[in-house]
Amino acid sequence: MSLELETDVPLRAFNTFGIEATARRLVRVRSARDVRLVVDHPEWGRSPKFILGGGSNVLFTRDIDDAVVVKTEIRGLRVLEDDARSTLIEVGAGEPWHDVVIWALEQGFAGLENLALIPGTAGAAPVQNIGAYGLELSDRLESVDVVDLVTGRSATLPAAHCRLGYRDSIFKRELAGKSVITAIRLRLPKPWAPVAGYADVARWLQREQISDPSPHDVFKAVCAIRTSKLPDPAQLGNAGSFFKNPVVNRTIRNEILEEHPDIVSYPLDDGTYKLAAAWMIAACGWKGQTLGRAGVHEQQPLVLVNRGGATGANVLELARAVQDSVEQKFGLRLEPEPVIL
Repeated sequence: MSLELETDVPLRAFNTFGIEATARRLVRVRSARDVRLVVDHPEWGRSPKFILGGGSNVLFTRDIDDAVVVKTEIRGLRVLEDDARSTLIEVGAGEPWHDVVIWALEQGFAGLENLALIPGTAGAAPVQNIGAYGLELSDRLESVDVVDLVTGRSATLPAAHCRLGYRDSIFKRELAGKSVITAIRLRLPKPWAPVAGYADVARWLQREQISDPSPHDVFKAVCAIRTSKLPDPAQLGNAGSFFKNPVVNRTIRNEILEEHPDIVSYPLDDGTYKLAAAWMIAACGWKGQTLGRAGVHEQQPLVLVNRGGATGANVLELARAVQDSVEQKFGLRLEPEPVIL
């Protein structure tokens, strides 16, 4: 069996920003064996690799002609363990993440519902340590299967070895471009308890007069909230939240509070504070604004959008303008979430 290398592949359909770009070489992998075939290929096995999943966390500012684009399309969903304490499921890296959440609920396995409607694939979930509405993937991740892009060897990394942090992991750092995630395993705890303390979720449940929510209730709440605040990439190109919320120590937070007493902040378990980047962007007057064909979303300032025909350079120019404004006003430079190429 051999792999078919595609050349001069348009990437617009492979990134949720809808940015025009071209991959000079692209290969689709549908199994761990396919990845090993990529590594062993005599012509392009040693070339640099760019791993592409659902394209929901990438901004293309140029064509990809200096690396082989490895498009992960590994599918599969199965239950490995199910007992009174937990359920362990295995997910192929190419499975759309939201489909995984729906599948788990349909099987009667709760614990992922707060992460509904997050775009992208399962393989990208640990890279970014996706999180929303009081839950992060790190709360559920058991292990990750990877294939080394130099040796072709397979390995299983326990979650503790993945160095998961706030929108961060070993896959964005030491292992960036050096390995391909082929599958992940998620452990869903029993008995299930709702994660419903997040303000928006709590308000939605209260409005619906639901005092004892089921997993489906939390799922509906999250979907309703995300739909009301975040644009559908199929309708308006975007990569979700473009900036991370800054995390600062108490001293910096108090200094900012002195000048901006209305700033939204959240205390974290380690004594630091997460500041609401969306609030800061709005305070700088960017909410709903447009620069060229790129814009800041009207409902959620964390989201930069392609208003039609924007280039990656247009979006990057807007992002830098927003960063400059926030840094000038608050003394903090926002860090982008997406990979920028």
